[in-house]
Amino acid sequence: MTTYLHQGDLPADALANATAVAIDSETMGLRLGRDPLCVVQLSDGGGDAHVVQLDRTTYDAPNLKRLLTDPAVTKIFHYGRFDIAMFWLHLGVVTTPVYCTKIASKLARTYTDRHGLKDVTRELVGIDLSKAQQSSDWGAAKLSEEQVAYAASDVLHLHALRSRLDDMLAREGRDGLARACFEFLPHRSLLDVAGWEDVDIFAHT
Repeated sequence: MTTYLHQGDLPADALANATAVAIDSETMGLRLGRDPLCVVQLSDGGGDAHVVQLDRTTYDAPNLKRLLTDPAVTKIFHYGRFDIAMFWLHLGVVTTPVYCTKIASKLARTYTDRHGLKDVTRELVGIDLSKAQQSSDWGAAKLSEEQVAYAASDVLHLHALRSRLDDMLAREGRDGLARACFEFLPHRSLLDVAGWEDVDIFAHT
């Protein structure tokens, strides 16, 4: 496994032949509109990871933006709702098409309420992820080796999770429902940005 650290943008030739790319992001916090997007990490499932430390003064990352909006590349997230909202706020693009392993887990793994990435990865892939760097300073001018390794670990297993969850969804007859949820997910993210973050617009009251 090799982890590549890039400044400002993804190289034009990186992930060029991928049809599905696992993506995650690191921010200065979890509040939309307050906390900036700092890092985006990606993997094509082949064992390597690309970690992009964004230029927060411009967010000028044309190659990354092109990938996020490429209709031929499925973007795999775990809780993509937040990442997609952040990409819209800071990069100005709506990410599609998408797959969310957290949504898939909630639809397929109804025997548990533990749908965090660490729990799902441990059960379905047999790997115990470390979350030691989750709350570190992602706005630092220079990322530590531990931060880069942590960022990479969050995307290296999403392809395997997707495969396992797809099997479970099909077994339970919920694969069509999952696809509909994935198609709606970018719109759910835009509702969050527009101010309906804590409101269920489908509820009666």
